[in-house]
Amino acid sequence: MEACKPLAELMLTRSELAQKAGVHAETIRYYEQRGLLPPPRRTAAGYRAYSETDVARLRFIKRAQELGFSLREIEELLTLEATPGASSGLVRQRALAKIAEIEARIRDLTRIRDTLRRLVAACDGKAPVEHCPILHALHDDHGTHADPGTPDGNA
Repeated sequence: MEACKPLAELMLTRSELAQKAGVHAETIRYYEQRGLLPPPRRTAAGYRAYSETDVARLRFIKRAQELGFSLREIEELLTLEATPGASSGLVRQRALAKIAEIEARIRDLTRIRDTLRRLVAACDGKAPVEHCPILHALHDDHGTHADPGTPDGNA
């Protein structure tokens, strides 16, 4: 059990922790302020002392962020993990919700890409700028989703 280990065995400085976890030292401070990382133990001299458990927690946070989870969502996952009797079904629900969000973003990005492709196809790049269909579409009263191929300017 970690609490039984001598403090010297547990001790990592903030910069050592940052290096091992692949984050910046300021990130560690921010996570401590947000409660994602527990306050560190202190040495007799008052220095912060971090452990391998802290390294693992920071790596968890990093991996969850890479999968698109926000810090608030990561906090919920950590809370679930620490809750005795909590069901993995609750974690699964959050992962399914994240998949739905990602799929919605992909649809939005695909629509934006397709609109930009149509705008680029409508512009040969040889006309004076005042006749540029891309700029005209961006000035369109229908907003940034302007598409010269549709009557209302929307894709």
